[in-house]
Amino acid sequence: MIPARADIVVVGGGSAGCTLAATLAGRPGRTVVLLESGPGYASTGTAPPELLDASRLPVGPESRWTAQYPVLLAGRPGTIARGRVLGGSGAVNGGYFVRGRPGDFDAWPPSWSFDHVLPYFRLIEHDSDFGDEWHGAAGPVPVSRTPWSRLHAVARAFHDAAVAAGHLPVEDLNAPGPVGVGRVPLNIANGVRMGPALSSLMPALASPNLTVCSGTRARRVVMSGAEAVGVEVDGGDGVAFIEAGSVVLCAGAVESPRLLLLSGIGPADELATLGVAPVVDLPGVGTGFTDHPEVAVPYRYRSDLPLGAAVLETVLHTDELELRPYTAPFADSVPGSGAAVPVLGVVLTRPRSRGRLIFDARDPYAAALLDYGYLDDPRDRAALRHGVASAVHLLAAMDEVVDPHSVPTGAADVDDEWLAAHLGTSQHLSGSCRMGSDDSAVVDDRCRVHGAERLFVADTSVFPQVPSRGPHATVVMLARRVADAL
Repeated sequence: MIPARADIVVVGGGSAGCTLAATLAGRPGRTVVLLESGPGYASTGTAPPELLDASRLPVGPESRWTAQYPVLLAGRPGTIARGRVLGGSGAVNGGYFVRGRPGDFDAWPPSWSFDHVLPYFRLIEHDSDFGDEWHGAAGPVPVSRTPWSRLHAVARAFHDAAVAAGHLPVEDLNAPGPVGVGRVPLNIANGVRMGPALSSLMPALASPNLTVCSGTRARRVVMSGAEAVGVEVDGGDGVAFIEAGSVVLCAGAVESPRLLLLSGIGPADELATLGVAPVVDLPGVGTGFTDHPEVAVPYRYRSDLPLGAAVLETVLHTDELELRPYTAPFADSVPGSGAAVPVLGVVLTRPRSRGRLIFDARDPYAAALLDYGYLDDPRDRAALRHGVASAVHLLAAMDEVVDPHSVPTGAADVDDEWLAAHLGTSQHLSGSCRMGSDDSAVVDDRCRVHGAERLFVADTSVFPQVPSRGPHATVVMLARRVADAL
């Protein structure tokens, strides 16, 4: 049953929303409602098995646990999937839990410096491998690295090849220090993907002041002047209204901007096109987002290799690249993808190109078009070409697991057409409702929407730019910190 009122309504049950709601539920005297448009579950024991198996990503075209969005990648049309289930994309990802680098936070407001956020990175985790000043020991999210003795053959061969090529071996990718090659911190326990839905929200469900409404879509934030007073929702039985003391949007970097627009907050010209009465003119809503472009370098195994490992166990970091030796072809790790050839991913971690969300004026609830703007900047193209050349050299050195005849040696000197043909995205969309104080910022350093009252955004959309590592650990940290400010 949908409550008539709550002190705090959290919109979106992804990693940020689950973290925020679970934290607030532990504080007596405040009622919390968490809204999730996708299906839900009440315990680890009743969670769908596809969400538990960390060796497989249920994000293929037939997945019941995702929403599909059309995209433009360097002008080429495609489709991406975002989690649409309790736990969000954190319930369907590969378990990569690498923090943003200290220098990433230089682009954030001063109150979000690395020194300010480190206590929250520690607070959210219990790291079973390290017990020093950089790591937490009592947080909800389990973090560990695949033991050296159990590394998948591809992961081990890649690590050895990178070290032989002169890259620094890094024991702990979540501690400050130089870049290099190392084992990936994973939020996986005994083969189970332990995102915040399982690790944080499930233990909080017994709280009497928390209500989780799955299968419930937020239609808009209801505004009284510039003040958020509640949320209009559709739970399948018609439209309802939840009165709220505060509203926090955690719907993700596509849906949080949409909800702001549908609530009258965004660029004035776009609000007019959508037929929405303006409340606050914020030009930055839905514009200027960043993500990690990823180029797939294909090859073949020398012989069959075992399945069942974490999707990514080792990575190589340089100043602006991440090279990812996936442990299985995506046809095996992403059911229904049909991508039968193994690939080494080349990821640009500090992209300069910017994208925008395009909403359909005829149906503002239809899936938004994500125009990534990838490869617009010639420096991005140059960096990816360098990364592809590095990938080819490393694959050639992995001859104990890689068929040497399959390595595309010609890719060591590729043109823009080859890049575009092999281009994908890491699906780390960030910055569509940027934090800051300039004219294009949408929220302030407490994640309060500029020009509005009692309205917050707390998900990857508020990142000033995509971190140079995957955003999952960073968004969980952000949500935990915002909970302390509410």
